[in-house]
Amino acid sequence: MTTTIWFLLRKVAALAITLLIASFAIFSALFLAPGDPASLLGGKDADPATIAAIRRQLGLDDPFLLQYGRWLGDLLAGDMGRSYAYRADIADLIAPRIGTTFLLVAYAALIILILGIGSGILAALANKRTDRAVTVITSTLMGAPTFVIAIILITVFSLYLTWFPVFGNGTNFPDQIRHLTLPAIAMSCAYLAFVSRITRSAVRAEMYSEHVDTARSRGLAPSYYIPHHVLRNASSQIFAVSGITIAGLFASTAIAEQAFGINGIGSLLVTAASRQDLPVVQVLCLFLVTAFVIVNVIVDVVNAVIDPRIARKEAI
Repeated sequence: MTTTIWFLLRKVAALAITLLIASFAIFSALFLAPGDPASLLGGKDADPATIAAIRRQLGLDDPFLLQYGRWLGDLLAGDMGRSYAYRADIADLIAPRIGTTFLLVAYAALIILILGIGSGILAALANKRTDRAVTVITSTLMGAPTFVIAIILITVFSLYLTWFPVFGNGTNFPDQIRHLTLPAIAMSCAYLAFVSRITRSAVRAEMYSEHVDTARSRGLAPSYYIPHHVLRNASSQIFAVSGITIAGLFASTAIAEQAFGINGIGSLLVTAASRQDLPVVQVLCLFLVTAFVIVNVIVDVVNAVIDPRIARKEAI
């Protein structure tokens, strides 16, 4: 129990340090980015005196560390600030969009876990022809960019077959699932292929391990040693890779949401960046980093529960 608690404390501390460093890096990068928020707020016809007054009001003339400390303190207090372009609180901009993005990521993650892990296990345990077919398909998917897959899906399933809508979020839950099906598939293809290849390698490595050879020599049936020895020992690596992959989905939402006209966090980030709305970009970048790091911590904790040896190794 002590080892597990120590493991959790280390992970929480690492999470806090990572987010602090990420917040500093994000604020620094956008602080140094070209463009003047005061000029954006003042408009094209604003005179220098008006722009100077806006800069003083926003604290843009303050030293960098003071601006960063004020921004971070407001975030910790629950104040995300106001958007320059939308002239609204950032929290109000994010609130109606965050559910759509999380549903899209969850949908894509489900596709990755079912088809990625399933196809990898199938390729590892089936005959050479099936293995070859799965390898060809996953290699093709890994090399296909998300926007190309999105165009193909829209052309085939929306324009020709008219099975799925091509634009919007949907109204109720069943309608949302219909609207998010093609974006989720487009997002998941490359990740699915990656998880499939890793799963195949992990399962094959376990199939030829010493303890599996021992199980075979004792006359144990494949129906017993495959789930109890092969898949169980390979699950730690498979789950770790799957977790990192799912965490990376948050960064892919921007492409999918833009391509399919979904009003989510990713599309808001792209729009805010194009309009030089730095406060919104800063908050959303930190949000995506936070989601990525939290998912990775959850994966590490679950892996430690599955295999307690991981927690003991980190405690040494």
